[in-house]
Amino acid sequence: MKLKFSLSIWAVVAALCLCGASLLAQDDNAGGPGGPGGGGPDGPPNAAGGSGGRFDPVQFQQRMMRHIRQDLNVTNDNEWSVIQPLVQKVMDTRREADMGMGGGPGGFGPGGPGGPQSAVERQTLQKALASKAPVAEVKDALDKFRTARKDKQDKLEAAQANLKSVLTTKQEAQAVLLGLLR
Repeated sequence: MKLKFSLSIWAVVAALCLCGASLLAQDDNAGGPGGPGGGGPDGPPNAAGGSGGRFDPVQFQQRMMRHIRQDLNVTNDNEWSVIQPLVQKVMDTRREADMGMGGGPGGFGPGGPGGPQSAVERQTLQKALASKAPVAEVKDALDKFRTARKDKQDKLEAAQANLKSVLTTKQEAQAVLLGLLR
């Protein structure tokens, strides 16, 4: 009996120690990346010394491009000046294709997901379904939605072909791994 009680106490003590250690290891991220007053290595601190938890899409985009450049092993600025806009075009058209047709998070961009045109086709199809429209009307809305989606996919494939045309074989392989190319 005494041994069971002793083991139970040690089990509770061990559990508390493990929980306490993991809680102490948690970073509350006060002041943003790097802790209080630190600011992050990829961006300037704010007046309080940290990033304050604000998301900066421009900095995010710059970091992403810097990582892609490193992954593609592009060290020449002239070479990057040719590749970078093509990478950007692939990223932009993929985002438009995904978001505009419901493949990504919705509600972004002017006029709804993916911009005004895709929002119209999407809303028309949704309205036709919600209002229990006649089959012919639903079919027409579905055809228009599919056409808009195909147009966006075609633009993405064209952007990917343009990017592929300027990459070496090793860069192309890395771009596939990065999800820029198929």
